Amino acid sequence: MNLLPPSLRMRVAIIGGGFSGAAVAWHLAQLHRPERISISVIEPRPLLGGGLAYSSEEPSHRVNVPAVRMSMAPDDPQHFARWLTGSGELEHDPDAIWKNGDAFPRRRVFGRYVAEHLAPYLSSGLVRHLEGPAIRVTRETDGAGWTVHTSSGPVAADIVVLAATHPRPGVPNALASLTEAPGFIADPYASAALSGIGPDASVLIVGSGLTSADMVAELDRRGHRGRILTLSRHGLRSRGHPDVRGEPFGDFASAPAMTALGLLRTIRAMLAAARAANVNWQSVFDQLRLQGPVLWAALAPPERARLVRQLRVFWDVHRFRIAPQVAAVLDRRHATGTFATIAARLVASNDEDGSLAVSFQRRGQTRIETARFDAVINTTGPAHGQALQLNPALNSLAEGGLIRTDQYGLGIETSLDSRAIGLDGEAVATLLVAGPLARGTFGELMGLPEVARHAQAVAVEIAKLLATLPSAQAIGANAAHRSLAS
Repeated sequence: MNLLPPSLRMRVAIIGGGFSGAAVAWHLAQLHRPERISISVIEPRPLLGGGLAYSSEEPSHRVNVPAVRMSMAPDDPQHFARWLTGSGELEHDPDAIWKNGDAFPRRRVFGRYVAEHLAPYLSSGLVRHLEGPAIRVTRETDGAGWTVHTSSGPVAADIVVLAATHPRPGVPNALASLTEAPGFIADPYASAALSGIGPDASVLIVGSGLTSADMVAELDRRGHRGRILTLSRHGLRSRGHPDVRGEPFGDFASAPAMTALGLLRTIRAMLAAARAANVNWQSVFDQLRLQGPVLWAALAPPERARLVRQLRVFWDVHRFRIAPQVAAVLDRRHATGTFATIAARLVASNDEDGSLAVSFQRRGQTRIETARFDAVINTTGPAHGQALQLNPALNSLAEGGLIRTDQYGLGIETSLDSRAIGLDGEAVATLLVAGPLARGTFGELMGLPEVARHAQAVAVEIAKLLATLPSAQAIGANAAHRSLAS
């Protein structure tokens, strides 16, 4: 490919090089006139595409969706499955193939897949990887450009895409007194986070979703045989996959519910219809997932807020299923009496000379219990509502009035074309949001298929900007005073 000099290309800076940011870069790189674009991806990790979800080297951490349903290319659902077949990874991991023939490879394998597909564009120079965090983002006084300040220096851009990773889990107030305790693990995905937990240690896991299940599977692989208790407000464990995968079932979109309660009634009716037709419940939720954007759009903001507040936890445990290999570990541990899940709220905690005392109140009871553990693992989920405070680049944009938290506390408020909404209520034309941070506008944006489709849509919006922003020649003419880094 004959690329124009950097000063003659439209400069796109993508903050975050996990799956969301890498997928946006990949789709952009495949545009019909890629020579007009210079793409910089700002990501601290050494490889693009892995992010928090797909960088883990832990063998027990597996993708929670069958490989045939994972793809960077929404128009080619078998994209990853074909790559996986020819990658050689399955030969080294026979446990990846489940009894029904579905493949659930290790998460790092999917990260490798994304990285390999970006590699040609990195080699050509069309995509650059700036290895380091974005510290601050500023807008030029004339509003025509941006500067992303990184640990490696400033990066000038005409368009900025916010594709930041999930924030770390917030530590519940009741566990604040344990933050300095050796046995407390605030970030379960930190390198070797569980390596200090002995085989007979008693472990409390706060949270009972996907991350919690990962921790049980990892502890088990490491030879742990002590007792594990998971605790969450509702005590709901993530559900598993069916033995036989079916097609999506039901219709929620032709007459979408206008209220959260109405949607709940419709779901229950579809589940009853599925049972009568001998169809598994997972097929109903697969249809819900596909038609989610229509359902979310049909709800007025107060009903969306009610849905998030009252039904989100039930949606999460049915929608975000655990890999069958992980489910098998949980079932085996439960059968042997070394793993249990309870519904309770945390009350207080204390570090008593290495023994972590945690007080909690079971749901429906008044008595407060106190139990002691050798280790406490925090898996309460990403602190999406605090993303603008915890991420310095996002915080700088928020302080500048260029972004704001959506009214549901899920991430960044955007327009329907993925532009960030500023404090003045206006969309910022050259500031786009990709991935889960935009789910307050689009609804379901946590699963990989939805994130891949959104990344593609963001790339299309950037392509449209190429026709409306100043031409490459005009940008080049002003490069001397506009470009801080190419």
